[in-house]
Amino acid sequence: MLLRNILTGFCLAPCLCAADPEVRLIIDTQTRNLEIVKGEETLEVLEHVVIGRKGAGTKEYRGDDVTPLGNYRIGWINEKSAFRKFFGLTYPNPDHAEKALQKGRIDQDTYQAIVNAEFKGQIPPQNTDLGGQIGIHGLGSGSLSIHETFDWTHGCIALTNDQIDRLSQYVETGTPVTVK
Repeated sequence: MLLRNILTGFCLAPCLCAADPEVRLIIDTQTRNLEIVKGEETLEVLEHVVIGRKGAGTKEYRGDDVTPLGNYRIGWINEKSAFRKFFGLTYPNPDHAEKALQKGRIDQDTYQAIVNAEFKGQIPPQNTDLGGQIGIHGLGSGSLSIHETFDWTHGCIALTNDQIDRLSQYVETGTPVTVK
């Protein structure tokens, strides 16, 4: 059962297993499309999604403006975000943590906390040197003309407000997301 925090607008789950197992999101950072898939059927394609200012790839550290590639789940939902709606991803995941540990970017305790969160179906620590608070969100009161012109996020995936509203009918805490 999901816990609701009315004061902040966040929806948190002790386990990220509540989502429809058939629905998943695929974000293609090359074509800039977000595909909503149920089973083998594409339900909808949202075009011209925007990514981090420095593109997509391996996110090395907090503030590098890179959208991290990988497999995640929706970890939390903020219906009252300044960006209209915010679907937080379970970034960093164990793959990111392992690479960062090998490069000496995080310590063993941080690595273990990230791995344990994945194992328990929980949200990983969001305050690591790898960054956090990566998600899919709308524009809020932001400029549509800027959104249509260039990549402007700090690593998130941004949609128009209409697109984020359409996406919200498919997304639950636990929905799988692939960013490729």
